[in-house]
Amino acid sequence: MEQNGNKNYILAKNNLLETKRLFLRPVTLEDAEDMYEYSRDSQTTHFVFGRHQTLEDTKIAIADYFMAEPLGKFAIELKEQQKMIGTIDLRVEMEIGVAELGYIINKKYWGFGYIPEACHRLLTLGFTDLDLVRIKAAHDKRNANSGRVMEKIGMTVDSIITEARRNLGQLKGQVFTEVTRSITKTQWEKLKQ
Repeated sequence: MEQNGNKNYILAKNNLLETKRLFLRPVTLEDAEDMYEYSRDSQTTHFVFGRHQTLEDTKIAIADYFMAEPLGKFAIELKEQQKMIGTIDLRVEMEIGVAELGYIINKKYWGFGYIPEACHRLLTLGFTDLDLVRIKAAHDKRNANSGRVMEKIGMTVDSIITEARRNLGQLKGQVFTEVTRSITKTQWEKLKQ
């Protein structure tokens, strides 16, 4: 582990990541049109956040969420097309060795394995560079697609919490059942063998 586990230094040093088909890089205002393309679509944002009504909504969201505190937050860009198709983030709690993974992708790119590919890269960052113990993720029980991504990257169910909290997406205010999944460093190392 680098620099005595300084999370910010490690994340800053790794703010540009690469996979076979993707670049994971900081989100900028130049991504607004690509992000608005999926942020205005209710099917894409259904479980994640309220649909953006205007391009300005997207620019404000980029500034407020991605640019205000950029470390650990990435645009998912297709290398060949140089198009931003979604975002992924790793919210790290260094003191306890845990992080939470979150992601969203334009529905035009569902089913091509881009999110699992990006997730695998962040698992490597988390377990190798940050020396985390566990990486977790959660989804609305009705969001089977997100659950399948988590299964593909080796996460197993930790808990199913009925009436866990209120939804922030298109179902804003509705109480939902939350499925929490995770993978430990030990499990991840075994899967790599």
